[in-house]
Amino acid sequence: MTADLPVLLARARSGDGAAFDELVAPYRRELLVHCYRMLGSFQDAEDALQESLLSAWQALAGFEGRSSVRTWLYRIATNRCLNARRSTSRRRAKEWDVPGVEPPAPTRLGEVFWLEPFPDALLEGVLDASPPGPEARYEQNEAISLAFVTALQVLPPRQVAVLLLRDVLGYHAAEVAEMLDTTAESVSSALKRARASLERRRPALAPGSTEESSLAARFATAYEAADIEALIALLTDDVFTSMPPMPFEYQGREATVAFIASIFSSGRRHRLVPTRANGQPAFGAYVRGAEDVLHGVGLFVIEARADGISAMTRFEKGALPWFGLPRSIPAE
Repeated sequence: MTADLPVLLARARSGDGAAFDELVAPYRRELLVHCYRMLGSFQDAEDALQESLLSAWQALAGFEGRSSVRTWLYRIATNRCLNARRSTSRRRAKEWDVPGVEPPAPTRLGEVFWLEPFPDALLEGVLDASPPGPEARYEQNEAISLAFVTALQVLPPRQVAVLLLRDVLGYHAAEVAEMLDTTAESVSSALKRARASLERRRPALAPGSTEESSLAARFATAYEAADIEALIALLTDDVFTSMPPMPFEYQGREATVAFIASIFSSGRRHRLVPTRANGQPAFGAYVRGAEDVLHGVGLFVIEARADGISAMTRFEKGALPWFGLPRSIPAE
């Protein structure tokens, strides 16, 4: 696209929508990932991306080419997401609504109840297409994990933007300062505070590794069989379970086992259909309905470490279509 950039810009500035689409096409998916990291919600990220591209289209006449098109688009998208983060219209927590299940008292009520999963299918070609700059500190796979995205949501918006632009995308401090209309000193200060707030976790297994695949398969087999003892053997001592948009959270093996036992004691039996989310193993969860059909009830995402499953997150069934999964499947 480099050789045709002046031509595309001239056509787009003259009102050629197709030229504008061609101009921004290489960056759509990575901008979506960036918006998702900032907002933690797949739906909000899609909205922010569309609004960012509309803003870019409207502001194209003012693009002077002092930065690359990619950097210019990141500036627009970042500031759009900052506005969204500051908004009071974030989704509200949801009451417990699983029929026939009485959960144990949660360890705590979570703050990040708007969290949504991100389909791995939309990550294809993104994480490696534009290598991060020299300032990057995070591996791209780590920076899309649910644990990382969740941690970002409790940081102040400006710290999130700085951390992503510096430590994930690798922009220099001066570049970030220009993108955020601030000073390099303010960027450095915000980055220092953001880094101090993020706890380093023990690394998960390599995505798609034999060890990860084996652990995910054993989890699915045990869960479908309602084999609580087999599940206990797979969980780490510090396993963490959450279920946004319901704020219930369970920390530790004992609390998580008590929660899973409440699900199994209801008589609900699941079939798990494998997929991937946020670079992690995931499963569409289905249960038998009144007819000989299994209905989707949610999406499970697990974090696999060398010492076992360290996190389980259950999302609403509305996420299933994002992963190409049907709302119901025939019972065998």
